Parts: sequence; C-alpha cells; structure tokens
Amino acid sequence: MKEISTEAIIQAVKELCISANLYLAPDMQRAIREAADTENSPLGKKILGQLKENLAIAEQDRIPICQDTGMAVFFVRLGQDVRLTSGLTEAINEGVRQGYEEGCLRKSVVSDPLLRVNTGDNTPAIIHYDVVPGEELSITIAPKGFGSENMSRQFMLKPADGIEGVKGVVLQTVKEAGPNACPPFVVGVGIGGDFELSCILAKKALTRSTEVRSPLPHIRELEEELLRRVNRLGIGPAGLGGKNTALAVNIETYPTHIAGLPVAVNMCCHVNRHKTVVL
Repeated sequence: MKEISTEAIIQAVKELCISANLYLAPDMQRAIREAADTENSPLGKKILGQLKENLAIAEQDRIPICQDTGMAVFFVRLGQDVRLTSGLTEAINEGVRQGYEEGCLRKSVVSDPLLRVNTGDNTPAIIHYDVVPGEELSITIAPKGFGSENMSRQFMLKPADGIEGVKGVVLQTVKEAGPNACPPFVVGVGIGGDFELSCILAKKALTRSTEVRSPLPHIRELEEELLRRVNRLGIGPAGLGGKNTALAVNIETYPTHIAGLPVAVNMCCHVNRHKTVVL
C-alpha cells in the first residue's frame, strides 16, 4: 500500500496548473511548426508564424499562452493500492486555487451558471475519476477555454446513420465552429456509451498526443479521413483561409446500446493544453 500525502497532491496540481498554461505540450508545438511549414496560404503562414512567436514569448516571459486559462479539467487514475491522507477532490481543488493565484492565471469560474458570481479562485475543478489496479496516482490536467468549448456539440444518432452519419456531424460541427473556435483546431470525438459518456470521451480524446492514432484500425482510418476532409474545408488558421484547419482528429470509443449511436464533438483551439503527473 502506497501512501500519498495531501501536500504532495496539492503541490503537483499547483505546478500542473501553472506549467500547462505557460508551456504548450511538445506534440502541439511540433504540430504548429509542421503546419507553418506546409501552409500554402501566405496569410495562413503568417498567422501560424505569429502563433509560434506567441509560444516563444510566453515561455520566455513566463506568461500564459492564452488569456483564457480555462476551467481546470482533470482526468485522474487512482490506483487501488494507493492510500490518501485526506480527500482527493479537496486536495485537487486546493492545488487549483494555489496554482491559479500564484501563476497569475485568469480566474474564469462562476459559482452559479445563472447568477454569474465569480468564485475568485477558478474552483471548483471538473474531475473525472477512474479507479485502476496498482499503486500510482496519475493526474492529467486539460485547462479548457470556452471559445472552442462553446462550439462543441453532442448528437444522438440512430444506429442506421452509421459511419457516414458520424462523419457528417463532425464536419458539420467544424464548419459551424469556423473562426469562433480559434483554428487550427484539435477535434476530439467521442463515439458510443450514452449521452454524457460520449462527451467525456470527446474531452479525453483531446488529451491524447496529436502524434498518436487510435489502435483500432477502423477508427484510425476514420481519424485520418476526417482530418483530410476537415482540412479541405479551407477554414484555415484564424478562419482566414488555408489548408491547416485542424492539426488532428482524435477519436475515443466505448460500447453502446443497440438502439443508439451517441457522438460528441469537442472542439479545441490551437492552444490544446494537457499535461500529466504521476505520483
């Protein structure tokens, strides 16, 4: 039985909040550089160059790579053989509170969706738990800004809609997002489960490296086809035209009911932030 202290969790989460918002993940940096090298639109190439410059300035000056430092979303894998010295949810929220304060990150959470009073510390976080074998605690942060979140969609398709129906709603969502979701995008897609699980799958898909394809051959082919078709839409960087509308399409799946085909599309801007720590 491995014991992990509250203090260790708070410190780890605090550091995740700060580093994820100041330094874009290496896979995303490489994807943006490659897009800048391959873009055929002069304006699109210029915009991608500005994005690269922005990343460099953020790292040099230790300032956020985007002013919208998002809601703090976590995917937590808790080993069955881990003993915690206090509540995990409370420790994560304390880490968020300290990270957003010490990192001078924008606090964007309101305590009630209708009354709209800011909580002042970017809590509570959104936390998805998974209990797994072993004695490790894995915490992945994915700060999510709402320019792209607002353009995300969920669809309850009929089984008869099949793979063509899935392709159709993904392309429809990207078209409707246009410049509002700050392209070039990473498109997270969740297929299966039920209404809410499809959305969680789509969000989780955004935490996967843009360089890793699905291990399922038919899903890998679907990811590659959708990326080609999305990039043929011509939306381009900042929505001003070009061949690089998306940097990746990541799909996660789960078994579903015989009568349904849930599909969620979680749009993410070029600032697709994700970082993991294992305790």
